[in-house]
Amino acid sequence: MAENAIPTTELEQLQRYQRDVQELLRRRRLLTSLAEEAGDSASASDVPTALERIDVGLSDKLERMHPADVASILEALPLEERLALWNLVKPESEGDILLEVSDAVRESLIASMDSDELVAATENLEADEIADLAPDLPAGVVADVFRALPVEEREQLRAAMSYSEDMVGALMDFDVVAVREDVTLEVVMRYMRRLDELPDHTDQLFVVNREERFLGALPLKRLIVSDLDDTVARVMVREVVTLGPDDKAKEATKAFERYDLISAPVVDDSGRLIGRVTIDKVVDYIREKSENEALAQAGLHEEEDLFSSVWASVKNRWKWLAINLVTAFIASRVIGIFENSIERLVALATLMPIVAGIGGNSGNQTITMIVRSIALGQVQLDHAKKLFAKEIGVAMANGVMWGGILGIIAYLLYASVSLSIVMTVAMMLNLSLAAIMGVAIPLAMIRFGRDPAVGSSVLITAVTDSGGFFIFLGLATLFLL
Repeated sequence: MAENAIPTTELEQLQRYQRDVQELLRRRRLLTSLAEEAGDSASASDVPTALERIDVGLSDKLERMHPADVASILEALPLEERLALWNLVKPESEGDILLEVSDAVRESLIASMDSDELVAATENLEADEIADLAPDLPAGVVADVFRALPVEEREQLRAAMSYSEDMVGALMDFDVVAVREDVTLEVVMRYMRRLDELPDHTDQLFVVNREERFLGALPLKRLIVSDLDDTVARVMVREVVTLGPDDKAKEATKAFERYDLISAPVVDDSGRLIGRVTIDKVVDYIREKSENEALAQAGLHEEEDLFSSVWASVKNRWKWLAINLVTAFIASRVIGIFENSIERLVALATLMPIVAGIGGNSGNQTITMIVRSIALGQVQLDHAKKLFAKEIGVAMANGVMWGGILGIIAYLLYASVSLSIVMTVAMMLNLSLAAIMGVAIPLAMIRFGRDPAVGSSVLITAVTDSGGFFIFLGLATLFLL
């Protein structure tokens, strides 16, 4: 069985719980509909009792499920049913579930809770987890939670909230196990046995001196196989990948991938151990960034609740739709310039979408590769000339090949050698334009401090559509009419 794999029986149990919850929700919807249809009639008298039994069953199922699985079910429900199910969640589980749901769904759940409920939901969370929720909580709730924390956790929360979401400090948790280098492994083992449990994803203990300055790490696999009479100093690893709280989170994710890390210590400028970053936080960060980039490429401002109001969805989508409208109007005016040419040679109307469409696909391929390489830190502005040369070369090769094929098809359809040549040349030029803009758009965004993923596909499609129409119709007007 693979490491950390969930036993098959537990997977089956999880799937059974999910099916049971869905079935209970279906019955609840049915009973609610019957109650509304029956009104005050005698047949409606038994509905409240039946609903109460279903709610008890739902509450029991939710209590047995992992918070992430409950979050998944909540995200798939319309707002009314979501809030009804949320009211059945035990208060001690609410904080963990709020951490798991998407930002948009979290906002809807928090809006349904009063201040006392929110304080109760967050009081059992760790400082770094409270910091994750803080941006979505009312200011008064954050203040109440802050005052309720012990002094040490209060300072940790203040520190966690001081970092932006793209910094290591925002991923850091403070639950670390630290030991001294001058003690024996037997002392370390006795110390560990006194703990209720080890923090999640603990693969190593951190070694510090009396001033809490980081010295190295003691991997658990070394601790287990070494002689208990050995000192920590003799067994520890001194060359350890460390992170700073002000480091970019993106760089930390690369370190985890490159060195196959499970956890990494976070050390401040004075060398003091202040926390750690674990693989689960890194995976969450990567997933969130990937989702945001996918949304940004489609021109969406933020993640959207599937069952949000019409107005909320309109606000999220209008900006790039407006830009799309402008670019579509420009493309239509380009076609308008060549109305007489299209009237005289109708074949142009049937062929020009092919040139624009393939150019758009080629541009999106280029821009996707460049944006991905930027995210991986593989692209520098100094390399722009080489990138342009390479992508133009690829475009020309594709233009000759696919333009030639389309030229042959155009000849077979319309028996015109001139039209065939125009088709081939237009394809080559539009693919070259797509390659140039596919490199230029993300590099320009970097130059001006913008996210290269935001709206990139919208922009490249606009350029290749207008450019493709202009190139093809322009060449046709010059050489065919």
